[in-house]
Amino acid sequence: MRLSRQLLSFLLVIYAASISVAATWGFEDATVSVNKKGAGVGGGFKEKIGENKALSKPIALGASETLKILLTTKEDNKAKRPHQAFLLVKDPQSNLDTSFAFQVKENGKGKIELTQKDLPAQLLSSTGPLDASLVIASFGSTKPYSVKAFDLAVELDSGSPLPSSEKPLRYGKLPQIHHIFKSDPNSPPKIITLIFTAAVVAALPVLLGAWISLGANLNHFSTAFSSSPIPHALFFCSILAIEGVFFKYYTSWNLFQTLPPAFGIGLVTFLSGSRALREVQGRRLAGLR
Repeated sequence: MRLSRQLLSFLLVIYAASISVAATWGFEDATVSVNKKGAGVGGGFKEKIGENKALSKPIALGASETLKILLTTKEDNKAKRPHQAFLLVKDPQSNLDTSFAFQVKENGKGKIELTQKDLPAQLLSSTGPLDASLVIASFGSTKPYSVKAFDLAVELDSGSPLPSSEKPLRYGKLPQIHHIFKSDPNSPPKIITLIFTAAVVAALPVLLGAWISLGANLNHFSTAFSSSPIPHALFFCSILAIEGVFFKYYTSWNLFQTLPPAFGIGLVTFLSGSRALREVQGRRLAGLR
């Protein structure tokens, strides 16, 4: 019985020791520096950051300065890249905060650069120093790290106005929208239509005269219509019908009203025209002109 009690006590001690040395996230070789634009190397402020201990003095960040933090993240004292590592900047008075992610490599080396332009207007208008905390965590049972690293004092330029914050988006009832659709396109004025129609009609006698001067034989009309009356009639009527479709499209029809009849008439024109051309070819092969 005494031996079993001693064994149980020994196991409890080992379990407590394992809990106390559980793996945790952390960092090493961490430095924070503030460099002014154009100051060159070594012209700014630089301080080391220790684990679980904040810097005693706040770090001032001017309007033309850049805050830079370098560190090496580690898991259980081994350098490793975590799932997330960021700098959490918080206003202790309003409890407003924002985060900036580190650029971490596979070997755990991370870097972040921050200027006043990166901070939201709500934090820039804070009257006191901001809390800057380092947050390192990942998947698994390893305990995350989240401890305040230093106080950040934002020193605004007295000559520049404080940037205004945008009004937050609120979802709710919006005023009714009245759509104004564009009116349908109108046909050209009638006077222009009449002018072009007169020009086309005046060109028809010229076309007929040129056709006769080139040797057209009008006596073959009766021969053509007697041998193939339906193809010639359909071809001639389909040409007139297509002109009528174009006229309706020009005056009142839209494209969707024009396409179906134009497709049907065009099919009739193609079939009847091929039959009519066969008849014309037969007369030419027979020596009839």
